[in-house]
Amino acid sequence: MNWSSIKFNNPNLAKEAFTHRSYLNESKEALPSNERLEFLGDAILSFIVSTHIFKLRVSDEEGDLTNLRSYMVKTESLAKAAKNLKLGEKLYLSKGEETSGGRNNTQLLANTYEAYLGALFLDQGIETARKFVEETLFSLFEEELKSGPPKDDKSLLQEVVQTKQKVSPIYKILATTGPDHARKFTVGVFVKEKQLGKGSGSSKQEAEEQAAKEALEKSK
Repeated sequence: MNWSSIKFNNPNLAKEAFTHRSYLNESKEALPSNERLEFLGDAILSFIVSTHIFKLRVSDEEGDLTNLRSYMVKTESLAKAAKNLKLGEKLYLSKGEETSGGRNNTQLLANTYEAYLGALFLDQGIETARKFVEETLFSLFEEELKSGPPKDDKSLLQEVVQTKQKVSPIYKILATTGPDHARKFTVGVFVKEKQLGKGSGSSKQEAEEQAAKEALEKSK
């Protein structure tokens, strides 16, 4: 199914899903941004993914299920699904956001995926929302749904630090820059107050992963 051009019963919901907050400053229309739909879509997505992997992976403990869900719904995963659907092309953006590459911004695309899911749920119900996630997101993780997620850099660093020093690494935000709709986070990872690595990203999660990656590279 061509999900990016599905016919909505309420076309206003579709438009709202693609209306970025920056656009409101330049539009004469009294439009809501997609942030409320993003909030709803985030909850619907968590429910759909949790239900699916709970039924599929019957031997997994709670921690394993949590790790798999986190791996599947992380910012980069949702952005990839949004790019495949070309959702960025449909966004209503300010001229500034357009010029700065907003249509390809990882965080913005991930947010749009959630907003679109929220709109689908309101317009056509949970089963349509579930089918959307199955076809656009689950299809990206066929191997992981069978075998579980690979260990990410944060998990690997946690193992290394706990083995060597019997403590867990701590992540701290060092800086936050950019406007609200295009935040950039800089995060440091510390062990016993010593900074092991630093990373940046459009989400705290992405910045933490980069910090862990640098720390692992330095430890080799």
